[in-house]
Amino acid sequence: MAVEEPRAMEALTQVQEVLPPLPRLLEEAFVRDWEPTWRRSVEEAEAFWGEVAREFTWFEPWRKVLEWEYPYARWFVGGKTNIVHNALDRHLVDGRRHKVALFWEGEDGSRRVFTYAQLHRWVSRIADALRRQGVGRGDRVVIYMPLTPEGIATMLATARIGAIHSVVYAGLGWSALRQRVEDAGAKVVVCADVGYRRGRTVELKPIVDQALQGLDFVQRVIVHRRRTPPAPLAPGELDFDEIVAAASADCPAEPMDAEEPLFILYTSGTTGRPKGTVHVHGGYMVGTAYHAKAFYNIGDDDVFWSTSDIGWIVGHSYIVYAPLVVGATCLVREGAPDYPDPGTLYRLIEAYGVTRLFTAPTTLRMLMKYGDEWARKYDLSSLRHLTCAGEPLNPEAWRWAWKTLGGEGRAWVADNMWQTETGAPMVGTPLALPVKPGWCGRPLIGVDADVVDAQGRPVPPHTGGNFVIRRPWPSMFRTIWNNPERYEEYWRTIPGVYASGDLAQRDEEGYFMFLGRSDDVLNPAGHRIGTADVENALVSHPAVAEAAVIGIPDPVKGEAIKAFVILRAGAEPSEALRASLVAHVRDLLGPIATPSAVEIVEKLPKTRSGKIMRRLLKAQELGLEAGDTSTLED
Repeated sequence: MAVEEPRAMEALTQVQEVLPPLPRLLEEAFVRDWEPTWRRSVEEAEAFWGEVAREFTWFEPWRKVLEWEYPYARWFVGGKTNIVHNALDRHLVDGRRHKVALFWEGEDGSRRVFTYAQLHRWVSRIADALRRQGVGRGDRVVIYMPLTPEGIATMLATARIGAIHSVVYAGLGWSALRQRVEDAGAKVVVCADVGYRRGRTVELKPIVDQALQGLDFVQRVIVHRRRTPPAPLAPGELDFDEIVAAASADCPAEPMDAEEPLFILYTSGTTGRPKGTVHVHGGYMVGTAYHAKAFYNIGDDDVFWSTSDIGWIVGHSYIVYAPLVVGATCLVREGAPDYPDPGTLYRLIEAYGVTRLFTAPTTLRMLMKYGDEWARKYDLSSLRHLTCAGEPLNPEAWRWAWKTLGGEGRAWVADNMWQTETGAPMVGTPLALPVKPGWCGRPLIGVDADVVDAQGRPVPPHTGGNFVIRRPWPSMFRTIWNNPERYEEYWRTIPGVYASGDLAQRDEEGYFMFLGRSDDVLNPAGHRIGTADVENALVSHPAVAEAAVIGIPDPVKGEAIKAFVILRAGAEPSEALRASLVAHVRDLLGPIATPSAVEIVEKLPKTRSGKIMRRLLKAQELGLEAGDTSTLED
């Protein structure tokens, strides 16, 4: 993992705008006295998280909240629980039995609804079906399914019987799928025959067939056949619906040690094989569910919609597990948020009465591109809370969302930042704190964060450096599957702390602004600046919807900045516009951040979770190897 060099990094963006907490929304906040709650969570972590954990069902109590032997942490040591029991079974006796757990809608408008009782019965049947196929505690099940109720229920069913699921985003190619099946040593693969996106049928089963060739350790392939009539199965393959129909709904949740693995989720590195982050039943449940309430403010009366996918950590934490653990009602939709038209996201908010929306800044910038008129066609008055993660939420996108989706004060609009490795958000702006557009926010409950140089020394306010965490918290990953040395690198790259690989600055009030990945740092004429500074400036131009910048070799400066921009609807490419963009950045940030070239593009290379792949832009520009591109969006 690359880290900041000893030479200081310059943070150029200085945002002055401050929006105080909104009194009406503050009344809904789960945590109103944020500062003392945060301070206790880091200074008295064991007492704090012990109290939080008592809200859940434990088959056996823990004997110690935390064992911290750097760089390994174990939470709720000796305790036994099962996250699925907490997500389903306990709601059958607390008055939520007939409450809607999931609304699901397909891209074609088809709908399905599951109460907690219905979901519990179905998940139990799937769990029993898996058990009858020889799946047991500790076995790995790879799930290659679209964002369907079957995909969600299979995750829950796998965890219910103590097996370990590894969800692979349905759409990754056969090589990426094969790598993950091999690394996990999967006993069973559960897949769908097809997915649907932007009106197209996405063939999934042929990808599975190619990926599994010669992998004799895979004992079963279970296929959810969505097509009518269903395609024939190969010898040894099983039909999902048939084996579930033959199973029993009497399948109790397996008591699991708090530190037993729940899932492996693979995240791409810049080079080499993907790394399998391992999360566990106990700490992951406690940490993610707490932040569902403390940051996302999901309550009994809310309809929560996360526009992510089960193939990513956001989908694991805030589509499947945490919302169900806290007993929420969730909207789940298969398909693109701007298909069949740019009003789709707004239509769904109106149709289901969505109160809390979690999406990506790239989604907001995409909607910005289409203009405001689509939003004006729909009633968005139910929406009270909009949060974003995946990329920094630049001030212009925040202002647009504040006005268009948030009604200029009806709904809270805020950023948050986290990683596959952390399981839950690390930094964000909760309802109880002021919003500073362009600044992600403060460290969240339980998170002791800092900005340091390469030797681990804190840097002054408004100085760029490495974003680090000083102590673990419950929802963090425990290791890298089959590669503990790679896990230890996170804690030893900068001595004594968890190095996230992100560059940030902090202001005097403890707000963090993320400047880009340390691998993406720009170095024009000896000045070290983050990609987010320049991209924020570009997106603040009225013609620009989205931007990405890279550094390219320059004989004079050593490195020059090249910008790639997507225009808003109605803006036309021209040399005059390119010159205007360059002048705009120069005016905002000064000469050192001025792009030497601006290329206007139709789209940017992104992962399927919405992150811009700047290294791929750089590789294409310089004719270099692209590294791991398995998560690249089509």
